[in-house]
Amino acid sequence: MATAGKVITCKAAVAWEPNKPLVIEDIEVAPPQVAEIRIKIVATAVCHTDLYYLLESMPKDGFPAVLGHEAAGLVESVGPGVTEFQSGDKVIPLFLPQCRQCRFCKSPKTNQCELGVDAGHGDVMGPEDSRLTCKGKKLVPFAGTSTFSEFTVVNQISVAKIDHAAPLDKVCLLGCGVSTGFGAAVNTAKVEPGSTCAVFGLGAIGLAAVMGCKFAGAKKIFAVDINPDKFKKAKDFGATHFLNPKDYDKPISAVLAELTAGGVDYALECVGNVGVMRSALESCVKGWGVCVLVGWTNMHDITTRPIQLIAGRTWKGSFFGGETRVGQT
Repeated sequence: MATAGKVITCKAAVAWEPNKPLVIEDIEVAPPQVAEIRIKIVATAVCHTDLYYLLESMPKDGFPAVLGHEAAGLVESVGPGVTEFQSGDKVIPLFLPQCRQCRFCKSPKTNQCELGVDAGHGDVMGPEDSRLTCKGKKLVPFAGTSTFSEFTVVNQISVAKIDHAAPLDKVCLLGCGVSTGFGAAVNTAKVEPGSTCAVFGLGAIGLAAVMGCKFAGAKKIFAVDINPDKFKKAKDFGATHFLNPKDYDKPISAVLAELTAGGVDYALECVGNVGVMRSALESCVKGWGVCVLVGWTNMHDITTRPIQLIAGRTWKGSFFGGETRVGQT
């Protein structure tokens, strides 16, 4: 493209400081360096994690920043050493990189990467690597992607090439919500045919989890949310039963236990609330019930009585859909 090798001026939603509205600004996006790709963002979604960073966790030295991590776009140009991508490719930026060299990437047990984001570990694109500036200040990259911008620069290990016919305004949801929820049901929980499931929270991730449960052959899928307006959409995605915790004077775990002769086989928490995480676990049947934590939070500890686990329930987590990796798609 004509812009290759040049600084691009474009619009971006900048988070100048925590707990403040984003501001649409003109920013400068530098050309990609070694192993980097500059992407024209065509479509991006808003995820709970973006808001969590801005309004809840508010990390020290995390601002000013360009948020966003659930998007799709076109490769504008590539830096030296990039051979798998070229200008015009349709791509999805990945907030979970795949270096393909570390022990995590080489393991069939996980989709984690040594360079991924977790407690105490930074992004593959750190603040010092930022190619985004505004008013003379470097903008902190978010999740190595920063998709709330018309253009962004990411490391090549944080990019997945997709079919050229893919509609970018739809497949952008594969960059987080759909993959996260669907994979949590299919890859992490490993929902079995004929089983009973409960999905807590019916946002994009929860609806994708419902879809995953249906795909896996679940017989009953309980959709749990305090907003009943979401139930119709959940039904469209495959939910068979609908529960609003506000309609009961007892814990929702007790309600589910009564409706399922002791509890569900699989529960997926898609809210990111530690209280709901406990309810989801305690909604599982003893002996083999599996509760998967999908919703994101790192602000509070989770608790339950040890007997819940001693009795045979399993509590586990799922990140970006679990096992599937770039090399396997």
